[in-house]
Amino acid sequence: MKKALKASKTKVLSNQETASFCGQYAMLLKSGIAPAEAAGILLSDTSDPSGKKILSDLYHILRTGEKFHIALSMCDVFPPYVISMIKIGEESGNLDSVLESLEIFYEQEDNLSDNFRSALMYPMVMIIMILMIVIVLITKVMPIFSQVFEQLGTTMSTLSQTLLSIGNVLNRWSLVLIIILVALGAFMIFTTQSRKGYVFLQKISRHIGPLNELFYDIGVSRFASGMALAISSGMDTYTSLNLLKSIVENEEISGKIDICQKQIQQGDSFPEALKHADIFSNVYSRMVMVGFRSGSMEKVLQQIASRYELKTSKKINIVLSTLEPTLVIVLSLIVGLILLSVILPLMGIMSSIG
Repeated sequence: MKKALKASKTKVLSNQETASFCGQYAMLLKSGIAPAEAAGILLSDTSDPSGKKILSDLYHILRTGEKFHIALSMCDVFPPYVISMIKIGEESGNLDSVLESLEIFYEQEDNLSDNFRSALMYPMVMIIMILMIVIVLITKVMPIFSQVFEQLGTTMSTLSQTLLSIGNVLNRWSLVLIIILVALGAFMIFTTQSRKGYVFLQKISRHIGPLNELFYDIGVSRFASGMALAISSGMDTYTSLNLLKSIVENEEISGKIDICQKQIQQGDSFPEALKHADIFSNVYSRMVMVGFRSGSMEKVLQQIASRYELKTSKKINIVLSTLEPTLVIVLSLIVGLILLSVILPLMGIMSSIG
């Protein structure tokens, strides 16, 4: 059965699909329905072909008597974090609660991803539009003005002649130009719509302060939310930290998680290890310490995750609210400069003729 599933491998579920699956399964399990029967119910209610394939595989595996987390791993479409957390839920008898927590976690992940795509997509689209407009002006509009000046028996200004020369070069290399614009569009789609693109953009952003800070805040939010879920499910902190390395998708935070694990091995408590690793700010580290002493650490971590998510959303909104008028102003200045470089001399000639 496992080999057959691997042969027909489906892409890993998105955050939204994972959240939906966990939420529906949690609701059915809370009603007292067994995992195999729940898979059958979801299968009968699903019309999407790929969803039917996944649920059909899951249903048939569960019917053979396999545990729920093993069946999910054999489907080969669920994130490793989901499988690990569900394993803990099965062993602790809190499977429905774990599934509900996973639904919340992946809904937050989906919101973070949407906000991040919005922050990248808009400026990239605007930059491509600016380039296209400028290219059209200097390759198609400027030659027309050049002909007008020639008919009037005069020459264009130095700036206009320079722009016209650039336009002639671009016309000769039009195919290369089209390839570059297509490549920019493909890069935009790659970095905003794919997991690999997200990781690649993180590597580039290390040398861009504001963007690097944004990635770090997103990673910390994931870390705090994932840690809260792991602790509430009964997983020990050291194992939880291992799982979270792949969740945060940030090399800087992964390095700090390694430090945190070393401190725990040396006998430090989890809050002390967190403070030493410097994952959170001093304020949030003290909050974790208080939560640890009061027995409500998972609630404190979830609160920290919410605050980082809100902080990230505010940063994205600030970036968008700043970029929008800035790009419009830049476009207006470029277009205005190009047009004025030919219109003002032309108006001077026409007034002298008049």
